[in-house]
Amino acid sequence: MMLKGKIAVVTGAGRGIGREIALLMARHGAQVVVNDYGGSAAGTGAESTPADEVVNEITKAGGKAVANYESVASMAGGQAIVKTAVDTFGRVDIVVNNAGILRDRMIFNMTEEEWDAVINTHLKGSFAVTRAAAPLMREQKWGRVINMTSTSGLIGNVGQANYAAAKLGIFGLTKAVALDMGRYNVTANCISPFAWTRMIGTIPTETEVQKARVEKIKKLSPAHIAPVAVFLASDAARDVNGQVFGVRGKEIMLFSHERPIMRVHNSDGWTPESFAEVFPGTLQHHLVPHVTSGQYFNYDPLV
Repeated sequence: MMLKGKIAVVTGAGRGIGREIALLMARHGAQVVVNDYGGSAAGTGAESTPADEVVNEITKAGGKAVANYESVASMAGGQAIVKTAVDTFGRVDIVVNNAGILRDRMIFNMTEEEWDAVINTHLKGSFAVTRAAAPLMREQKWGRVINMTSTSGLIGNVGQANYAAAKLGIFGLTKAVALDMGRYNVTANCISPFAWTRMIGTIPTETEVQKARVEKIKKLSPAHIAPVAVFLASDAARDVNGQVFGVRGKEIMLFSHERPIMRVHNSDGWTPESFAEVFPGTLQHHLVPHVTSGQYFNYDPLV
């Protein structure tokens, strides 16, 4: 019962990773706001069934939960989600920003609507719910914010300029929230999940290599992500702030953060020519291999 007496908001909790987090947090004593807009993987449509089913599962097991069907993609939605927690349970202690959609497209074909929809759901949605909860957490001097990033943002991925930008933006948001809120005993951390979900189910399976990759990913259950979320939401993680944890099946990873790895100095200052002259023997040796070389990843982050 690591979260006994805590009030948790989990967005996108009707299915997949969010559902597993909501269920495990409830089993560990949290009272949960199960938020889910009920849309498709692309963010279209809306229905209350997914959130209601998770609430029913929690209550049948003896826990306490309430459904919320607001979209996270607006400030009003974020306020309404947090208000549900306060009105129902009296406070909010934990926010898990998990809601997400996909609108994959190569950059030369991506539309403004496809860009905006993904940015608004992932990045603005994470801000909207966190912004609504932050003053309450600051006042009570306790809180946990858990955001979902992705290797699509941390490393990159083909056809996901919108998603990658949002997920790397969430990493930056998390770092800033960690700095803003740390003095109030409020932490903010990221999880980079690898699991088979509706969104991952859109991966192409046109070639044998793609089919084999998907079969490996199918073995990665969303349930593997939930224990890390519960840990980060608990008092056991009071000193963990501004970090990124990867979860791939039964493996948990801690990601490094961007820091300078090599530097060169010229007391006379640099010209394009002088920099071009020293570059091959200095900084060039530390470049990440070109993404089209096939050596960009030292492992396939999804499998």
